[in-house]
Amino acid sequence: MPRKLVEKPYNGGQWSTARYFSFIRSALRRASVRWGPKNEAATDARRPSKSRNKRLKWEFQCADCGKWCARKDASVHHIVPCGPLKCYDDLPLFVERLFCEKEGFVLLCDKCHKARHEKEKK
Repeated sequence: MPRKLVEKPYNGGQWSTARYFSFIRSALRRASVRWGPKNEAATDARRPSKSRNKRLKWEFQCADCGKWCARKDASVHHIVPCGPLKCYDDLPLFVERLFCEKEGFVLLCDKCHKARHEKEKK
């Protein structure tokens, strides 16, 4: 079967539409790391560490399972998924959901975060 040629209208003819919107989506997600309400959601889920590890200053409680974990083992999750970003029409809703207020986030341990993502995919 012959390969189907994909139109590449962006970046001087090097990027397809999918690659272009993937680039924009990635840039927006990187910017959301500095979004204050997202960081507040993590701060609200922390307590001083009770671990034997003296280097661990804080531990964070998973909103699903209730277990306490280190910040590196947890993620701040959007309650309402941001949705797709495949065209310019998707941009306003994607940005609105990505940069939501603190009530739109929960902190989840990596295991619960992965399980929730798998559930959302279905």
